[in-house]
Amino acid sequence: MTFEHPAEKGRSGGLGRFEKLAELASNFTSSAVFSFLCVLLVAGFVTVHLLHLPMEWQHLAGDAMAAVSLLLLALLKNSERRAEHAIQRKLDAIANVLLEEQEGPRSKAHRDLAEVVGIEEEE
Repeated sequence: MTFEHPAEKGRSGGLGRFEKLAELASNFTSSAVFSFLCVLLVAGFVTVHLLHLPMEWQHLAGDAMAAVSLLLLALLKNSERRAEHAIQRKLDAIANVLLEEQEGPRSKAHRDLAEVVGIEEEE
């Protein structure tokens, strides 16, 4: 097991299982459904405390909120690192194009830039 940058792992052959799961989770957590579930979780937490339910219920509500917070933190960090790496790849490609401009059009740097930025030539 190696600890590579998340974006580096997907470079050789697409996204791995974790990256696919992180992408799906990121899409779900940015949806209105997830926001509604979080509001319900917080409402349940407040209700448990206001009703003075047994301590086990209070611990359960607190543990559920802590687990969701921890998962969201890990997801946020993964998403941040992938976005950071994508931006860096684009900046590197732009820098390469500028440095190789003297070589003439359609150098390797131009092809790399088109690939990284997602430019598709229309024929």
